[in-house]
Amino acid sequence: MRVWGRSSAAATTLATSQLGVAVERAMQAAVAPAPSPPRRMARNVGRVPGAAGGMFKGSQVDPNDRWASIAVSPDQWLTWRQPVLVARMREQWSNNDHVKRYVDMCRQNIVGPLGILLQAKAKKRGGQLDTESNDAIEAWWAQWGRTGHCDVTGTYSWREIQDVCVATCVRDGEFLARKIYGKHAGPMGFSLQLIDPARLPIRYEALKWGDEGGFVRQGIEFNRYGRPVAYHFSSLDERDAYYYTLNGKGYVRVPAEEVIHVFKKEMVGQRRGLPWAATSLFGLHHLQGFQDAAVQNARASAAKMGFFEWDAGMGPDCDGDDEGEIYVDAEPLSFHELPPGARLKDWNPTYPSGEYAVFAKQVLRSIAAGMNVSYHSLTGDLEKVNFSSIRSGTLEERERWKQDQQFVIEQLCTPVFEEALKLALLAGRITVRGRPLSAEKYAEYRKVSWQGRRWAWVDPRADVESALSSIRGGLTSVSQVIREQGRDPQEVFRELAEDLVAMREAGLPEAFITQVLIGKVTGGNAPPANDENDEDNDHADAA
Repeated sequence: MRVWGRSSAAATTLATSQLGVAVERAMQAAVAPAPSPPRRMARNVGRVPGAAGGMFKGSQVDPNDRWASIAVSPDQWLTWRQPVLVARMREQWSNNDHVKRYVDMCRQNIVGPLGILLQAKAKKRGGQLDTESNDAIEAWWAQWGRTGHCDVTGTYSWREIQDVCVATCVRDGEFLARKIYGKHAGPMGFSLQLIDPARLPIRYEALKWGDEGGFVRQGIEFNRYGRPVAYHFSSLDERDAYYYTLNGKGYVRVPAEEVIHVFKKEMVGQRRGLPWAATSLFGLHHLQGFQDAAVQNARASAAKMGFFEWDAGMGPDCDGDDEGEIYVDAEPLSFHELPPGARLKDWNPTYPSGEYAVFAKQVLRSIAAGMNVSYHSLTGDLEKVNFSSIRSGTLEERERWKQDQQFVIEQLCTPVFEEALKLALLAGRITVRGRPLSAEKYAEYRKVSWQGRRWAWVDPRADVESALSSIRGGLTSVSQVIREQGRDPQEVFRELAEDLVAMREAGLPEAFITQVLIGKVTGGNAPPANDENDEDNDHADAA
């Protein structure tokens, strides 16, 4: 047991797969019962080791079963498995229609056509929204997000960066970007450099780094508590100031505060990301092979062929030339006479048949479960789907998209915005009435909300009536309902006010305007316009 208390290098060595198997066998030998006498051996034949215990059968060890029984740390597991998973996910993305569809679904539902939008929420001292400052911040952010401003190459817009971030996370498990400042960052003084995750070598490690007990693991430098300090990217550019070599290979050391590293953390101690469809890769690969074989069989079946069989002693000489061989040119409504002793043997393969669709559908259901999407969304197969089932699946799937939107907001949108805002305030780029906003109010100006893409009502009439009933009952607010539709409440209220002014300036009757607005906001019925009799009654009541 003292072995496990040695240095981390020894612990890493003990965790290799070969030694893990040896340790497992030693543990099995240690707990195995003493051998029985030969006369009793027949009673134990076919008994699974450890089967006497009825609890937690998943912990029983069978030497004939290749089921892992020794846990390894996330570092050890990721170091050896992550590159293989990424390589296979990239291959499937380039060749498998379902993987391509899954990546596109994530991009379309997490980012959407407009991207994740910013809504500034700075307030004045009295608690009211600072509308002028918020409008100025949103205008500056829209300007920074234009193509040529937010990306160091000048080829991406902010929406496209979000799009690439999601697609890269789905395919490679992680997204990397470097913050660029100064004259090389473009006209706004700050931009991003997108980096291929393959440039961060996952098998580059150093057990000791620096004088404060740091270490390098999976290409990332950490302090002794596991906080990222720097990223070590592979590079062939010796002009870089941080370029150095290790075992003949060059690396660039970039401080962690300059790097944005986006990935889903699913294990404590996880330092790198995994492809989002990692558990589905096995089924995807074999389903693709099954489909390829089925296509080849279908092509062979479509090519109608037949063979001639000869009776004994009849037919052409096999050792001779091609003379005597029979060829039939098939034409519609034609009849042919065969030579004596020849019979036609039909060859008519029927695969793929009905079992192909059943098997493929079952495999795709498992694949969709691993991707955490509904089967009908992944495949487009709406056979035997009713309104209730598709509504339930769609609503559950949308909650997943909202969660992923929050993931992108926390790991990409917020860090980028706060860094860009800080620099813009210091440079005086955000102005109200010709005067720059004060950098001292950075803490207030950084208060924003992010609005992700939302979707149309599943059942428009029922869902709208439900929302209106919740508003009237005080269970929700108009602003919340508007946000669920993917819009900014302040923008909607402003448009309603502008519509009201425009309708009055156009000379529309007040009764018509009231009817439109009441029906638009609450779904209720406006009071009818007063006719002449109603006006007389009003005068009488006033008198």
